[in-house]
Amino acid sequence: MVSPTASDVPPTTAVKLASAGVAACVADVITFPLDTAKVRLQIQGECRTPTAIRYKGVLGTIITLAKTEGPVKLYSGLPAGLQRQISSASLRIGLYDTAQEFFTTGKESSLGSKISAGLATGGVAVFIGQPTEVVKVRLQAQSHLHGLKPRYTGTYNAYRIIATTEGLTGLWKGTTPNLARSVIINCTELVTYDLMKEALVKNQLLADDVPCHIVSAVIAGFCTTVLSSPVDVVKTRFVNSAPGQYPSVPNCAMTMLTKEGPSAFFKGLVPSFLRLGSWNVIMFVCFEQLKRELMKSRQTMDCAT
Repeated sequence: MVSPTASDVPPTTAVKLASAGVAACVADVITFPLDTAKVRLQIQGECRTPTAIRYKGVLGTIITLAKTEGPVKLYSGLPAGLQRQISSASLRIGLYDTAQEFFTTGKESSLGSKISAGLATGGVAVFIGQPTEVVKVRLQAQSHLHGLKPRYTGTYNAYRIIATTEGLTGLWKGTTPNLARSVIINCTELVTYDLMKEALVKNQLLADDVPCHIVSAVIAGFCTTVLSSPVDVVKTRFVNSAPGQYPSVPNCAMTMLTKEGPSAFFKGLVPSFLRLGSWNVIMFVCFEQLKRELMKSRQTMDCAT
């Protein structure tokens, strides 16, 4: 009797969680400067002082930040970003297949079950990871230029100050727009990736390997960026705002619309795609390979015992 290969044996939930967490952290470390550039471009327009630095384009923003505030500033908020990936990305990606099985009624999963799985895992991930998102965005947004004193000196200092000055609810500020963003991203990203990979393999255009994963990830990243951009910009502005600046999320969105026009909702679109597209490629390729390697190791251990 021939024993099944690692690709034939479905990965366990623990393997999926571990693979998703590690893969998401690797992707975050590599693409974090793009995320910082995206945040700076998204909040541009709030500060209208004559000495305010204007950022132009992705590369221009990264170079300007590195020159004026130092290269390390590109990674400001990285510890919070990694905490977010461990707490939320591992859940929303690692538990996606498990949730999909739960919502599947027939023999094969439908589009409805995929979307339901994306909604469920995305919602749980946002609630758990929101404090890390708040801290990450604020650290990425703050600048020490023009005599401005930074609000926070580091990741854990930010947690403490936000909790003491704004209450514990301050750490969950912007949960509503982030939930909407996560629902869009999770459903679009995971469902598009899943459908694309399935279509490419079924139609024998590509084998279930790295090239297939890259193509599926890029398409998923593009679709996700376009659909989530307006909510993402509002989320960034609201999370980064001082207490009382915006009474509510709709007020934040309306203020942006009246003062800056509809184009404000697509600020940072290019770095968003570069970041999300490259993040998706790195994350999904690492995720798929890690799953296989962990299952191979598990099978080897089982055979040895």
